[in-house]
Amino acid sequence: MNNKFSLKDIKNYLSENYINIQTNLNDNTIFDKISTLDSSTSNDLTFFHNEKYLNYLSSTKAKACLIKDIFADKLNGSCTPIIVKDPYLSFAYISQYLFNKTSSNGIIDPKSNISNKVEIGKNVQINKFVSILENTFIDDNVIIAENAVIGPNVYIKKNSYIMPNCVISNSEIGADTIIQSGSIIGGEGFGFTPEKKIEIKHLGKVIIGNNVDIGSNTTIDRGSLNNTVIGNNSRIDNLVQVAHNVIIGDNCIIASQTGIAGSTIIGNNCQIGGQAGISGHLKIGDNVIIAAKSGVTKNIKSGFIVAGFPAQDIKIWKKSIIKQYKDIK
Repeated sequence: MNNKFSLKDIKNYLSENYINIQTNLNDNTIFDKISTLDSSTSNDLTFFHNEKYLNYLSSTKAKACLIKDIFADKLNGSCTPIIVKDPYLSFAYISQYLFNKTSSNGIIDPKSNISNKVEIGKNVQINKFVSILENTFIDDNVIIAENAVIGPNVYIKKNSYIMPNCVISNSEIGADTIIQSGSIIGGEGFGFTPEKKIEIKHLGKVIIGNNVDIGSNTTIDRGSLNNTVIGNNSRIDNLVQVAHNVIIGDNCIIASQTGIAGSTIIGNNCQIGGQAGISGHLKIGDNVIIAAKSGVTKNIKSGFIVAGFPAQDIKIWKKSIIKQYKDIK
């Protein structure tokens, strides 16, 4: 992380990402770091994006705050507002600016084990004790960290980062994608005949789109005949199970400990809270929000917000919870 940064630095970086700011601060103003409202010191930059923290605006010690115009007058006199349309988005971009992105050093460690049936692009970094098996193609600028096992039958596209101890087989990983430590992608799905337990061999792949982030210790099973698919720009948290033939659309967010059973289709722009369970062979539309700990057993139309078990319209669920609470009292 850079030790210090100026307002001019972040102003230019935000402008490159189509974010404009308004402030009375001089462009040469220097900040030590970016911090939360309650932990900031007198030379820090902070941000306000959630009304839960409204009371901190009057007490923060920060030098300046990324904030919407409608809340600027709530700040104390020592903290100067930096007006932006979306403070949290601005904070996200600034964090990208301050923390240097890991880049490939182009070194293939001699302690790695690479099949002679592997193709490797330009400027690829492969660390110690990595094993790369046959019929695998690693594109330019990819990083594969220690102890990962890649292959067989894997294609990793440009600029992707595979963190330590991942196991990836029978998969296509999109460009600019991060697979965090301990994830297992492309393994056998959970399929067998009910009585004799005869295993059904899985022949499909896992297809992961571009600019996807897969959390640590997440498991994504290969399809049985068709493929398991994760759409572009989606974010999957740690400890998530995605079963065979599941299709997840673009721009989805799936929180930790969610389990999605086989052959369920999830649309674009969906959000799924932690510990949700989703049954198999369902269809979930676009822009659906599934609350944490929900149990989804039926199809959900686009735009719905659901909660509870079995999952239902969140307004109905809230009414039932209130009634249950009254009955208990």
